[in-house]
Amino acid sequence: MTSTAGTLRVEAAVRRNPYRYMLTDTELTDLLTDLGRRRAESVLRNHAAPEGEAPRGPYPRPAMGFVVLDPTAEPGAAPADAVLGALTVGDDARRFLPKAAAKAAAHRRLGGNNGVSVHTDPHLLGTGAFRYGHSAEVRGLIVAASSQTTDQDLYEASRLAAELVEELGARHRAYEWRRGETDWLSPAGDVPPEYAAMVSWFPGTAA
Repeated sequence: MTSTAGTLRVEAAVRRNPYRYMLTDTELTDLLTDLGRRRAESVLRNHAAPEGEAPRGPYPRPAMGFVVLDPTAEPGAAPADAVLGALTVGDDARRFLPKAAAKAAAHRRLGGNNGVSVHTDPHLLGTGAFRYGHSAEVRGLIVAASSQTTDQDLYEASRLAAELVEELGARHRAYEWRRGETDWLSPAGDVPPEYAAMVSWFPGTAA
């Protein structure tokens, strides 16, 4: 989905949606786009700020790329399969997505911000690793950003992660009130096949 905030274009896309019980792919894309507009406002304000007024220094460019990982993905999932979605801010942002993806993948693999490992533990990186951070993890949700200084990237990633976590929580609470008492987060309320398979060997008739 494409939108604009000020003079900065915002584009968002969802690769996998673990929240289909409450959000369609379009609704989740719209949510990412809305949050992207907030980041666009921040990027534009900090890029255009007069000398000495930007709290984290002036942003080098009016563009950023963000990669959001799926906090419900299985630990052994391949990096590409752990991506929930991505968004870009600005017309020249697409080229920063691979760098944001590298930060996010390293964060997930290492269990911490890649911005630390590049300085203290390069033995954990290996050939092809990205040499810069940062990425943010808020309550299990990892977001990485790229195009500004490392501290500026960290700030914008942390804001996107925090706001997405809060929005998903609010949508979930609204869903609970619509549905009432249920056992499973699914439209029909049936036992998901993967969990039924885990105990299918047990004698007797399944409940």
